[in-house]
Amino acid sequence: MDRLEHYRQCIQKLLIEDSKIAPINGEIEVETIFDRENDRYLAIDLGWDGHRRVYNCVFHLDIKNGKIWIQRNQTDRQIADELVEMGVPKEDIVLGIQPPYAREYTGFGVA
Repeated sequence: MDRLEHYRQCIQKLLIEDSKIAPINGEIEVETIFDRENDRYLAIDLGWDGHRRVYNCVFHLDIKNGKIWIQRNQTDRQIADELVEMGVPKEDIVLGIQPPYAREYTGFGVA
């Protein structure tokens, strides 16, 4: 299996695992969105909590220039570390949630 396909499978596995955990409040479903053509992957909470509409992007990951970019992580899961455990090298994971000037200090990729 080539590296890009391995990265896609790792991301999808993480998001599918997360989508199996139902939010505790309201009638909310977790949707996973896999855009393999553009390499964009999201997990979205969608539904109603009483009279309040819920729409929240929980995870957003991209694959750009051969690296996995973590654009959003609204959980306490350390998905960068989980990706490393799945065989993704740290230098191929970019914490897009960190400002560019701080990325070199994270131990992960810079861009």
